[in-house]
Amino acid sequence: MDIINNISKAIIEASTTLSKDKHDALKHAIEMEDNDNARWALKQIYENYLVAQENKFPLCDDTGIPHVIIEMGEERQISGELLNQINEGIALGLNNLPARPMAVKGNPIERIEQSRGLYDEPGKLAPASILIDSINDESTYKRDISPDTLNIHFLLEGGGPEIRAKTFRVYHERSFENVIGTACDWLESSLAMLGCTPSIPSIAVGRTHYEATSLLLKSIAYGNLTNQNDYEREISDRLNKTGIGPLGLGGKTTVLGCYLNIGNQRASGVRIVSIRPSCFVEPRVATLEL
Repeated sequence: MDIINNISKAIIEASTTLSKDKHDALKHAIEMEDNDNARWALKQIYENYLVAQENKFPLCDDTGIPHVIIEMGEERQISGELLNQINEGIALGLNNLPARPMAVKGNPIERIEQSRGLYDEPGKLAPASILIDSINDESTYKRDISPDTLNIHFLLEGGGPEIRAKTFRVYHERSFENVIGTACDWLESSLAMLGCTPSIPSIAVGRTHYEATSLLLKSIAYGNLTNQNDYEREISDRLNKTGIGPLGLGGKTTVLGCYLNIGNQRASGVRIVSIRPSCFVEPRVATLEL
C-alpha cells in the first residue's frame, strides 16, 4: 500500500466530499423549510456541495487545519515511520488539492505577529498534534475497536468555527440541564455571529481542557446525523428555535443536528465544557483504514 499517496487522497476527499448523512440532512432541511430566503440559501449551499464533489474543488476557500485521530486496536502498533508518512501525506494532499496557503513564516514571535508573511506552498501547514483513540476510551462516542483495527481519521478544521468556539469551566450544581443549558447558551450567541450556518455544532464535557477538546474532536470524526440520541435531538430543536437560519437569513434550519460527547468526570463542582459551532462545510472528515 502506498500510504503517503492514500493519505493525500484522503485529505482531498475530506475537503471536497459531502458525507451521506449530511447530504440527507440537508435535503430534508430544504424540503421542510418554509422561509423562502432560507430555502434559497440551502439550495445554493447544496449546489455548491455538488459542484465541489464533482470537480474535486474544496468545499470552502478556508481549507482548514488538518487534525488526525488514530484509532488503534490492541494488536496494532504505530511506528515513527508511519507518523512521518502521515505528515508527508498530509503535505502532499494539501499541495495537490490545492489548499489555501496558510502557514506562517518566522520564529515564535514573528509567527504570532505574522510579520514575515506566509509560505506559498500549502503543504507547509503542519497538522495539529495527533490524537490516539483506543478501546479504553470511555465516552458517549466510545467505539467498539477490534484488536486488528488501525484507522486514521483526517479532520479539516476551519478558522471561522474556531473563532466562535469555546472551552471553559462550568459549575455543574449537580444538574445535567445546567451544564448542557450553559453550553447551548454559548452556542446560541456563537451561531448568531458565525455567518455560515446551518451548523453541526459539537459539545463535549470532560475533566480537563485537553480532554474536553479531545472528546469534541472525536465527536466530529465519529458523529452521524442519522444516529442522533435524544439529548442531541433536544439540543438541535432548541438551537433551531433561535430562528437564525441558514446564512443568518431566518427560518427553521440553524443546525442540521449536533454532537454531544460526555467523557469521564472527576469528583468536583466543575465540569470542563468545549463547544464548536461548525460552519456549513463541516465536518470535513475522511478515513484511511490500514
